[in-house]
Amino acid sequence: MRRYAAQAHRTAVLVGAGADADDVVQLAFVKAYRNMDSFRDGAPFRPWLLRIVMNEAKNAARASTRRRLATERSAVADPSGFSIDPTADPASETLSKERRAELLDAVRKLPEPQQRVVLCRYFLDLDEQETARVLGWRRGTVKSRLHRALRRLHSWLDEPSAQDEPSPTREVDHE
Repeated sequence: MRRYAAQAHRTAVLVGAGADADDVVQLAFVKAYRNMDSFRDGAPFRPWLLRIVMNEAKNAARASTRRRLATERSAVADPSGFSIDPTADPASETLSKERRAELLDAVRKLPEPQQRVVLCRYFLDLDEQETARVLGWRRGTVKSRLHRALRRLHSWLDEPSAQDEPSPTREVDHE
């Protein structure tokens, strides 16, 4: 498992676990260990493990959002209370280059299926087949969603005003 720790951590951060990434990775490794009997002999281990990490990171991100919303509601009810900035994003803070941060912001504006395929292919360096396994999609679905995502990112990043707010009339991923 040590061999996959860095990539698992990066996956957790990029999928949205933020400050909870270490806990997410630990929980994912425990779940992977407990479910080794469901791992198919001969199948690649890394995509299987990263799929578990992604699922746990999404669960952690949802829980974090629920906590943040509860904190915000409580702050509105009691404005004198102290609150940590719930919008802080450790993933963006660790990316040092401005263009990379700009790209990450644009990726986060994509529909979730397109976000996930871009993260797998370009941030985690998975090939098409590994991406398909991690996401539980067919290889053709990976290709089509990646193509749409890249086309959308290209248009947003080439048009400064378009990147601020994605147009609601832009194409929608129906897959």
